[in-house]
Amino acid sequence: MSLFGSAIRSDFPALSDELVLLDAPGGTQMPAVVAERIAQTATSAISNRSRGSLPGRNADDAVLEFRAAAADLLGADPAGIVHGRSATQLTFDFSRALAKQWAEGDNIVLSGLDHDCNVAPWLLAAECAGVEVRWARIDPDTSELPVGQYERLVDARTRLVAVGAASNLIGTQPNIAAISAIAHAVGALTYVDGVHYTAHVPVDVRALGADFFIASSYKLFGPHFGMLAAAPELLEQIHPDKLRPSPESVPERFELGTLPYEALAGATAAIDYVASLADEGESRRERIVSAMRAMDEYELELRGVIERGLAELPGVTGYSRAESRTSTLLVTVDGFTPIEVEARLRDSGLIAQAGHFYAIEPCTDLGLGAEGGVRFGLAPYNTLAEAERLVAAMREIVGA
Repeated sequence: MSLFGSAIRSDFPALSDELVLLDAPGGTQMPAVVAERIAQTATSAISNRSRGSLPGRNADDAVLEFRAAAADLLGADPAGIVHGRSATQLTFDFSRALAKQWAEGDNIVLSGLDHDCNVAPWLLAAECAGVEVRWARIDPDTSELPVGQYERLVDARTRLVAVGAASNLIGTQPNIAAISAIAHAVGALTYVDGVHYTAHVPVDVRALGADFFIASSYKLFGPHFGMLAAAPELLEQIHPDKLRPSPESVPERFELGTLPYEALAGATAAIDYVASLADEGESRRERIVSAMRAMDEYELELRGVIERGLAELPGVTGYSRAESRTSTLLVTVDGFTPIEVEARLRDSGLIAQAGHFYAIEPCTDLGLGAEGGVRFGLAPYNTLAEAERLVAAMREIVGA
């Protein structure tokens, strides 16, 4: 575990001893090498993509290198990697395109575990297409998303199952492979929100059975944009709205306007940085998998320190209870609103956030309402000392 924590903090200019940054689910800090790659690309000769000139080749190389790196990160085909301004934008675009294939009498299945990014676009698309919306709900006692309910929700008229691979609110990791198998048995597609998941564990979209998988670069050391992975042959069957002269080829037909080449280069650098943290593996994909496994193990160790400390404090309720989950914790404190807890922590130099984090369905099912809770989310640059400092600050808040 010496690969993480203090060993890498010098790579991140934003980190300091004064502030403890505990909201990685809201976005990680950026290593210097990523910012340097962005600046290098932004200040190089660049133009629209082509192979006929140096500026055109620089732009084209940035795109192709990004697709290759993202494919290595997600276990996907580079020809099926789509750039988007955000995961939300990508989901809205694909919801509209896929809904063109739906008909009255069809249904889609949504998840009560999910960020609204993987809910609202489908609700709007279903309303426009006149199809039924069915819901898979979490168990509020365990914070799990039981797979068995999909057996009764999915039928021959199900066209799509949208589900998150990990909850940005409580960290729950449902059995996506099992849910995908149920969907595929009736010919339905699966649209998997992997934004939170990708920041914590190795991703293999094929093993998950995800027909569409979305992620966000800024959740894992990169710049702010989203990406989608799908099989190129599946993308060939989908026809989005686009400008008439824009490419009809896949994946370009899904990318609106000129791409942000400097941001794409930054995402490639972020993925290369992840690979550099591995202690084994020959290919970049192998190094990424190795690094993500070690990263997850490290973060879960820190999570355990925090959970054990909080369990001793009166009036602190934790909602991250699933057996399989990320290093993300959601809590409330008796006698304090979540915003008040956030402010008291901030006064102690600890940066966490309070709210529902756009996960309004699970907040409702957990009885938290619009206030939500206080979220603690770990990254590999967090340290044992920071985990212990959080527990001490929470102890002071509750007066224990």
